Amino acid sequence: MFPSNVYKERRNRLRKEIKNGLVLFPGNQEVAYNYPANTYTFRQDSNFLYFFGLDHPDLAAVIDLDEGKDYLFGNDVDMDDIIWMGKQPTMKERGVKVGVENTQPLKDLDEMIRKALAKKRTIHFVTPYRGETKQQLSDLLGIPYKDLKAKASPELIHAIVKLRMEKDDLEIEEIEKMVDVAYIMHTTAMKMAKPGVVEREIAGVLEGISVSHGGPVSFPVILTINGQTLHNHYHGNVLRAGRIMVVDAGSESDMHYASDITRSFPVGGKFSDRQKEIYQIVLNANMAGIAAVKPGVPFHEVHSLAALEIVKGLKDLGFIKGDPVEAVKKGAHFLFFPHGLGHPLGMDVHDLEGLGEDNVGYDDEIKRSTEFGLSSLRFGRRLQKRFITTIEPGIYFIPDLIDLWKSEKKLEDFINYKKVEEFRDFGGIRIEDDVLVTNAGHRVLGRPIPKTIVDVENIMSE
Repeated sequence: MFPSNVYKERRNRLRKEIKNGLVLFPGNQEVAYNYPANTYTFRQDSNFLYFFGLDHPDLAAVIDLDEGKDYLFGNDVDMDDIIWMGKQPTMKERGVKVGVENTQPLKDLDEMIRKALAKKRTIHFVTPYRGETKQQLSDLLGIPYKDLKAKASPELIHAIVKLRMEKDDLEIEEIEKMVDVAYIMHTTAMKMAKPGVVEREIAGVLEGISVSHGGPVSFPVILTINGQTLHNHYHGNVLRAGRIMVVDAGSESDMHYASDITRSFPVGGKFSDRQKEIYQIVLNANMAGIAAVKPGVPFHEVHSLAALEIVKGLKDLGFIKGDPVEAVKKGAHFLFFPHGLGHPLGMDVHDLEGLGEDNVGYDDEIKRSTEFGLSSLRFGRRLQKRFITTIEPGIYFIPDLIDLWKSEKKLEDFINYKKVEEFRDFGGIRIEDDVLVTNAGHRVLGRPIPKTIVDVENIMSE
């Protein structure tokens, strides 16, 4: 945990954003995956962690904006709990750790909320994402289950986004530590990627590396020789020479801050000539995107710059025809690059998206596009210092998408479908780094993970 004053300061900053009422933070509960006593690994709600820091189930918290008080609700353990779990901190002791003096049994939360509702006080809460939390809020607030999203507080959502998007030094340090764990994960995957190995053998090792360094993987590992499927979680393929393996994986710290890195590399350790050509285009787009990161730049412009780099490279190879700038305007690159360039990173690997992608990635100035491909850009707003974003361009040859566009004769003035057909069995390549927006520009976080062709081949030969 961070020092108690960190959590007190965060709550005080929240008070400056919202004027009155109660702010309700239900913590997460344990969830069974096949019978009640056999639960998934517990993961606390990120907003609860941000303001109250306690990584323990069956807690709730309230910030009373009118009285200037903070409350923690939870139960002290009994002897049965101690027998199975060992001695646990009391609620008073938990409160001291996060600077909260007022601690009460969990049942007292019902009474506090009932009295607040009777006085018609505003109760702020964010959209719940777990079924058990939805039921808890429905019971507490008397709001039908289906209406909770509509009743969530826009004021609280916008305040949390504002506070959590700007990372402090402690948060940056946590994320950077997990990028260093991702270094070990990705370089290990490169060394293991030999013909005959089954994908799950590597995926299992990567998960073990993450756990051994403090926490689970920050999202289910994407590791596949079929990189044309963007989020491919199937790990049953046998690696074979001539394929590119895409590994999109990161680690979560014991403080629950995440890294998210992607590397693509050839099974067996040597790029073929055609793999080198596509890979270098993606790398150029990755580096151009990183170079463009600085305060005040709209992220959708960084995305477009990376897309232009991809189109220029594909034109040099004969996949794209005509003027590259015009090709990007028309969306020709979406056949090859049908997703957004990146997303905010923090306590959640897609940071804050539980509060709504548009609430996080867009604002009154910059609205989300509805255009195919560009609509998948999760983050379009202007960058600000201390934001952390991923930069993740890719090139994919997706047979079904190729067939659809070709049958529709879509953008034939820009796309050379004959050339594209020669690569329909290629797969995909994606490269991703985690980037901090600094006062003057940017900094790529963590120990540099090999990504040039020479560096990748060198480490794969070890």
